[in-house]
Amino acid sequence: MKLRFAAIALLMVLPLASAFAKPLVVCTEASPEGFDPVRYSTLTITNASADVIFNGLVTYDDATGTVQPALAQSWDVSQSGAVYTFHLRPNVHFQTTDYFKPTRTFDADDVIATFDRMLNPDNAWRKALPTVVMPNVQSMQITKLIKSVDKVDPLTVRIVLNHPDATLLPILTMSFASIYSSEYLAQLLKTNAIADLNAKPVSTGPFVLKSYRPDATIRYTVNPAYWGPKPKVDGLIYAITPDPTVRAQRVKAGECDIALAPKPDDIASARRDPSLKVLDVPGFMTAFVALNTQRHGLDSQVVRRAINLAFDRDTYVKTLFGTSAVPATDPYPSSTEAKTGYAYDPALAKKLLAQAGMANGLSLTIWTRSTGSTLNPNPKVGAELLQADLTKVGIDARIKTLEWGELLHEIKQGQYDLLFMGWAGDNGDPDNFLSPLFSCDAVKGGTNFQRYCDASLDASIASGKATSTASVRAQDYDRAVKIAHDQALWIPLAHPLVAAITRPNIDGYHVSPFGRVNFGAVSIR
Repeated sequence: MKLRFAAIALLMVLPLASAFAKPLVVCTEASPEGFDPVRYSTLTITNASADVIFNGLVTYDDATGTVQPALAQSWDVSQSGAVYTFHLRPNVHFQTTDYFKPTRTFDADDVIATFDRMLNPDNAWRKALPTVVMPNVQSMQITKLIKSVDKVDPLTVRIVLNHPDATLLPILTMSFASIYSSEYLAQLLKTNAIADLNAKPVSTGPFVLKSYRPDATIRYTVNPAYWGPKPKVDGLIYAITPDPTVRAQRVKAGECDIALAPKPDDIASARRDPSLKVLDVPGFMTAFVALNTQRHGLDSQVVRRAINLAFDRDTYVKTLFGTSAVPATDPYPSSTEAKTGYAYDPALAKKLLAQAGMANGLSLTIWTRSTGSTLNPNPKVGAELLQADLTKVGIDARIKTLEWGELLHEIKQGQYDLLFMGWAGDNGDPDNFLSPLFSCDAVKGGTNFQRYCDASLDASIASGKATSTASVRAQDYDRAVKIAHDQALWIPLAHPLVAAITRPNIDGYHVSPFGRVNFGAVSIR
């Protein structure tokens, strides 16, 4: 009799538990500039749009290090390596919102419209927004790479390249390759509401944008028609919290379930706290100081070498990261042939400055963000360390601190001298660093923060992209890395751990080495 009563009581409790399901609350570091991922290149926008609202043809599985199906359920590659045929997933529904009601399922027309907007200068969207830059399209040289995107049938698309390129599939996992609804694009053009694409996104992903208050919150609902496994949480909230210590405190207080990009000190503290969990993985990302080669003084390779020698990077990494990063010498963590870097040598730095005609000093500005991130845990302290070291060799450096969104806007004008910045790869391919950070096209796209264009460097990057033979690619990329090192284009700082702090009742969340987020499998106990 007692056993039967217990079973009845359990059945009564279960519906109550379901009724009190709650959304997942994630403390994030900054407000996105918008929700149109082709227009931006920052991780903040990727996390807020491509990672939750959109899907691409393919996705990158960092657990296996392979490209996996997404909206394309399979693909074929021609023997020449220049033709890719994608077989699209059937019965995929676009999101239904207050501002858009789709009349059909996803098909080849949506893929064609997405790529035509990127590739065709006569596309109606390009003409309507002539000043909009698509940074990754430019820096990854997509317009030079892709010859045509053709509809074979409603569920088959063929991408023809101008030449074989081993990086196409990894490139298509990047956020800018997210697929848009051609119906929605046409609706916005017809109603002259093109600005809504950046504020009211629509795609096929697991979450639907509900509302956005800049510097406060982003709210998402679960997409009931999602083609993949339905998320296990009852919605998603981004609590925008610029201060990393406050993010960690909000998790401890139960205000957030997950805190992204915590500071090293907060990670160490959370490890000692039984009420918190720390998840981390070595990041496929690099923190660096860009040297703007188009500015006075920095147009000299000798001066750039002097600045590299003047900065005590070991002290910088130890002070800002502790044990949560390794010093960087190369653009990406997995370089096959690590370079020695520039050792700290202020005496030699002074000699080089004199050799360059700067014995009487040089005035520069150091630009940095106002709040911390994974790649820059304490911007103020880091900038002051660089400033102090430059002062020792006769360089007068002034620090300019800007809020993250303002910094991204201002650096497009190229008025900075030294810029604390970082880059996170979207996949494990070295080209995901080299093309956007060092190619000539990336100067125009705005992701080559060094603003350095060199024919031999460009040729080495292009050669590495053109072959799928690993040994040949390694040689080409090593040659590109060596040119960047010898020209002293930047100061590589660190390859940090990517970490998150969570509540102990959060299951199914995994930290990506690329800083991407996936909340589809997360559950709250």
